[in-house]
Amino acid sequence: MRIVVFGGDGFCGWPTSLHLSARGHDVWIVDNLVRRSIDIELEVSSLTPIASISTRLEAWADVSGRAIPHLNIDVAKEFYRVLDVFKEVQPDAVIHFAEQRAAPYSMKSERHKRYTVENNTAATHNLLCAIVESGVDVHIVHLGTMGVYGYGGGATIPEGYLPVEILSADGRRIPREILHPADPGSIYHMTKTLDQLLFYYYNKNDHVRVTDLHQGVVWGTNTEETKRDPRLINRFDYDGDYGTVLNRFLMQAAIGYPLTVHGTGGQTRAFIHIQDTARCIELALLNPPPRNSRVQIFNQMAETHRVRDLAERVATLTGASIEYLPNPRNEAPENDLIVEAKSLVELGLTPTRLERGLLEEVIDVGKRYVDRCDRRRIPCTSTWTVERERILARSS
Repeated sequence: MRIVVFGGDGFCGWPTSLHLSARGHDVWIVDNLVRRSIDIELEVSSLTPIASISTRLEAWADVSGRAIPHLNIDVAKEFYRVLDVFKEVQPDAVIHFAEQRAAPYSMKSERHKRYTVENNTAATHNLLCAIVESGVDVHIVHLGTMGVYGYGGGATIPEGYLPVEILSADGRRIPREILHPADPGSIYHMTKTLDQLLFYYYNKNDHVRVTDLHQGVVWGTNTEETKRDPRLINRFDYDGDYGTVLNRFLMQAAIGYPLTVHGTGGQTRAFIHIQDTARCIELALLNPPPRNSRVQIFNQMAETHRVRDLAERVATLTGASIEYLPNPRNEAPENDLIVEAKSLVELGLTPTRLERGLLEEVIDVGKRYVDRCDRRRIPCTSTWTVERERILARSS
């Protein structure tokens, strides 16, 4: 296929781009490198030393013999350049990673809230609008989040659609399938629920083919492809805004920092390894929805765990201590999470579990680059409400 990866320089986008290129697809990366600019803003770098985009792409050409062109375009602001990509490349599919992806970052201030909404919503709408205006029949694969559903309630979360009955005026029960009611927990998650409505509309009105992947928390850092050359190494975020919970635990254990559990640690989350992210994207690309069918929604995760259980598992593995801190998020202290995730398995995914060897692999990465860690950036400082900010301030 001819595939354009919007946001192909990021934590999920980079290994996915290499994975697809390695399997013979022609890949283009469109990325304005804003995530690198956010590193400068937050005064924290990836724990792993990531190379410049040009060095990365040169390295990939060296080890694979395959070229991946890079276009520096702001998808949220440069609509006509995005439109030109569709007209010139004529892609079979596009992958949409081009969104600000961190819930804590989206809650840092009113500026970060507005940026997240403006960037994420405009990027999604520009891609959809460009597909229609170009006249190219493109399958768009979007990396969404399990967070659109909220967390809890005890009921099984279906893959996107919920069967309901609507009571008619004459008392008849009319069966319908609707998008699962949204319950976002942050500004970031809210933008993903807005994405759902944009996909729904453009699919209904213009028959745009869409697969929306509602993904769990990603852990791990490297994939088969990024291990092939040190210049290809993937990001490893450990800070309080961008570091994902399990990666943070593993890094903290590697450097002898207490594992930071917020609240009771009773929050249940869905998890997926970074290698599986790339595999799931490929499976979605190889199995597009028919032209006139509704938006295809898959839940993309391997397993669920409570945060405190993860901390205890890492502590047992490494001997690390656990520190319970006030929760900066506005969320229930405990929740259950029961998720239906059959579709990708039926398409061929063999989910990667939290195996000891893979956990140790991430710890080894942390130890190798321990000198690059800024301990001041480990604590979570972004708060969801003024009240939470005061609680966090009193505890520090």
